[in-house]
Amino acid sequence: MAAISVPLLTLRSPQTNRPFPSFFNLNRPFSTSLSSNCSFNHLTVSNSSTFSNQAITETTTSDYSTINVQNDDALDTTLFVIRAKNRIGLLQIITRVFKVLGLTIQKAIVEFEGEFFVKKFFVSDSNGKKIEKTEHLEKIQKALMEAIDTGRVSPSVAVVSGRGVVVRKAGLNLGERKAKAEKMFGLMDGFLKNDAVSLQKDILDHVEFTVARSRFNFDDFEAYQALAHSVRDRLIERWHDTHQYFKKKDPKRLYFLSLEFLMGRSLTNSVINLGIQDQYADALSQLGFDYEVLAEQEGDAALGNGGLARLAACQMDSLATLDYPAWGYGLRYQYGLFRQIIVDGFQHEQPDFWLNFGNPWEIERVHVSYPVKFYGTVEEEVLNGKTCRVWIPAESVEAVAYDNPIPGYGTRNAINLRLWAAKPSDQYDMESYTTGDYINAIVNRQKAETISNVLYPDDRSYQGKELRLKQQYFFVSASLQDIIRRFKDLHNNFDEFPEKVALQINDTHPSIAIAEVMRVLVDEEHLDWSKAWGIACKIFSVTIHAVQPEALEKVPIDLLGSVLPRHLEIIYEINYCLMEELKKILGQDYDKLSRMSIIEEGAVKCIRMANLSLACCHTVNGVSRLHLETLKTRVFKDFYELWPQKFQFKTNGVTQRRWIVVSNPSLCSIISKWLGTEAWIRNVDLIAGLREYAEDPDLHAEWKNMKKVNKMRLAEYIETLTSVKVSLDAMFDVQIKRIHEYKRQLLNILGIIHRYDCIKNMDESDKRRVVPRVCIIGGKAAPGYEVAKKIIKLCHVVADKVNIDPDVGDLLKVVFIPDYNVSVAELVIPGTDLSQHLSTAGHEASGTGCMKFLMNGSLLLATADGSAVEIAEEIGAANMFLFGAKVDEVPALREKGTSLKGSLQFARVVRMVRDGHFGFKDYFKSLCDTVEEGKDFYLLGSDFASYLEAQAAADRAFVDQEKWTQMSILSTAGSGKFSSDRTIEEYAEQSWGIEPCKCPF
Repeated sequence: MAAISVPLLTLRSPQTNRPFPSFFNLNRPFSTSLSSNCSFNHLTVSNSSTFSNQAITETTTSDYSTINVQNDDALDTTLFVIRAKNRIGLLQIITRVFKVLGLTIQKAIVEFEGEFFVKKFFVSDSNGKKIEKTEHLEKIQKALMEAIDTGRVSPSVAVVSGRGVVVRKAGLNLGERKAKAEKMFGLMDGFLKNDAVSLQKDILDHVEFTVARSRFNFDDFEAYQALAHSVRDRLIERWHDTHQYFKKKDPKRLYFLSLEFLMGRSLTNSVINLGIQDQYADALSQLGFDYEVLAEQEGDAALGNGGLARLAACQMDSLATLDYPAWGYGLRYQYGLFRQIIVDGFQHEQPDFWLNFGNPWEIERVHVSYPVKFYGTVEEEVLNGKTCRVWIPAESVEAVAYDNPIPGYGTRNAINLRLWAAKPSDQYDMESYTTGDYINAIVNRQKAETISNVLYPDDRSYQGKELRLKQQYFFVSASLQDIIRRFKDLHNNFDEFPEKVALQINDTHPSIAIAEVMRVLVDEEHLDWSKAWGIACKIFSVTIHAVQPEALEKVPIDLLGSVLPRHLEIIYEINYCLMEELKKILGQDYDKLSRMSIIEEGAVKCIRMANLSLACCHTVNGVSRLHLETLKTRVFKDFYELWPQKFQFKTNGVTQRRWIVVSNPSLCSIISKWLGTEAWIRNVDLIAGLREYAEDPDLHAEWKNMKKVNKMRLAEYIETLTSVKVSLDAMFDVQIKRIHEYKRQLLNILGIIHRYDCIKNMDESDKRRVVPRVCIIGGKAAPGYEVAKKIIKLCHVVADKVNIDPDVGDLLKVVFIPDYNVSVAELVIPGTDLSQHLSTAGHEASGTGCMKFLMNGSLLLATADGSAVEIAEEIGAANMFLFGAKVDEVPALREKGTSLKGSLQFARVVRMVRDGHFGFKDYFKSLCDTVEEGKDFYLLGSDFASYLEAQAAADRAFVDQEKWTQMSILSTAGSGKFSSDRTIEEYAEQSWGIEPCKCPF
């Protein structure tokens, strides 16, 4: 029998870090710390029990668990001996009971007897003495009984003060309650004021009391922190009111599950949505600060990578603005997407310590935490005569909530984005401390916190895959515990669950939520399988962002079985039911059955997470019309033929509040002036009214001036960052997005080389007819993606040669913007004349980047891929520059293989790179090999001639500035469809079944 001693751990208030007073009554249910596999111990206490100095009083349960109390004369403390079945979390529950009761654990010993343990607690009152009175011991014993049985502390639990046990019932009498309520609301009867003096006082108060700086001596960053906290105060007002209103109305709520949220900066977006930007600017000006300078002090919250994550951020903004009752759930990564450092043209990655200087926008909820379990075994138990499968986890990690208020525009509603951080559970610390293993305690703490440490762990190794799976389950488990707890606050029948809860899976990363819901409903709530599955199928919908089948997520069965053994059993059961259903429909078509199975056979047996989602979700969403066709005809053809009613598309959108109002205030003013209203900021369909002024010379003049000012800002940024001075008269030609072969930045660079080669071979008279270009490229390559890193290096060596060539001058400049992120995009996009979107047709699911450029009046040079097809329908193909093979032409072109010949221009520019014209001949050899005949999978050679023609058409249009400006105005006027507001309204109506719930002012 092993015995371990437990030292006293003091329970402290999460708000003040002070010990709880003896009368404190913990409101948080203990059930949040209970294992789902607890046996139900029905303990009884005899009212006639007595507690003599020598006596041991025992209560026995039906499964032979016992609670004993001993007050031996030889002891200077009271001994409580608890024998029960071992399960994770019970030690934590018991110790919390003692602490909540105001008792001190002087010593604890834990002994193990097979599947049972014996826990001995030597306890004293707050004066360090034994607990003598029989009635006090009875109440303590009863509290322990209730906690072990239910996982909760009764509201009327007795607590211990220095003078012994004092019974305090929950709440106040009616008179006291009314008097205190009147006092409280008398102190809080108004909202924070937004006049200049009030704002200044709030800011200076935060300087002194939050930032802890003298109000007579603080710098720009400290002023930003104080400003952000004062804005957050106003967000919290709305946030509290909104959630109180949601609770009162009890509408059906959406819960948006996403592993990534690319939020960017929050300050300007928040003050604009609150409608108080001008007031803050005025208040700060009087204090001697510039609002825009302070806004630049904020770092980016880069908790995502690319379109999926930025889409999630836009959708949260739209959900708040449109008054939908919604929550977002994700992970609070310690390190966001890496910082990109360019050294000699090569990309290097540095950790993004985005939390180094704190995050004033989040609210740490240390009292909102849930245990998340991993590993262990699955056993059978008999409960009420029924055999049940019970998961006995081997590891527990605590998920702590960090809340981020998301304000809506033109409404009082502010919804919540709750991000989870991993912390070590008390179980870890208890077991380590009791054995005196301090080093193991530290190792366990570090191991637990690793789960939420880094965005996109390298999953090329088993350890990386394991961490990724643990991240997915960690955030899903914590979120579902939170969602179910909120549901149970108002409801006690899971038949109502689909009427109150909609769960949106953002891509397949959170798909393990389906198995987790089944585990909770079957194992913890004891619903039968068919009823639980019926509920799951009514609450889940999924959006698929992948285009290629090979991009769909798969989890090795050995890995899933190790980390989440019970979930693997559940997925096998789901798959068995699915296969039995399909056999009735498909008969002996084993090829199709194999393709549709959740289990993929092969050298490495895997779980297909997408197939799990399709088997359960009532709606499967594509992100553009073209993407849906790809899902229906190629990626999920078998599922579509079986369940065509499940498949829908909602073309992605971006929020005009971030991408016009925040990032391009000059354009915002022009639109509001010519439309005669600011209502378009909330109802973006009104922006189409610009079409009737598209030829107005006065609007043209204002539009050109706005574009020139934005280009000036961008030119200054480029010069500061790269020392390259660019001409404002040149066309600013931009491609900014993740570096990837299918996005074809290489096609862009090869086009730049062709332009450079042509200029070099022109005589002076021809050069005078050339449209000057500033070619801007930005984006990050994944750390292990060598081809993408070589594309970045090629861009730099071409820039090094072109930018100093006197034969070229200002006719061509090449710029690579390092560390591209949301804030950089907010600067680059408004200053762009031409935006390039070059993906091989059929490879871009939607492409939200082109929508941001479209809103800002940039002209698009694009393939007919993703949402570009729908953009062409909205603004007219004549107002953009389309090129390249269509989706239905791509397969045939690939089949030609080596017989597919590229143009002579393409062969020449590739030869220039291969022959070392720009240096690094050997380094670029493998890059050139990727576009050689027979290996050119992304069809750069096939599309090159068409690409050059589109570029020439852009040059001709740019020469005619009146035509170009008209096309630019029509682009902005046609962007209304591509607002995330429209996307969210379609989801709400067609997928989620939720309605607006507007908090009254």
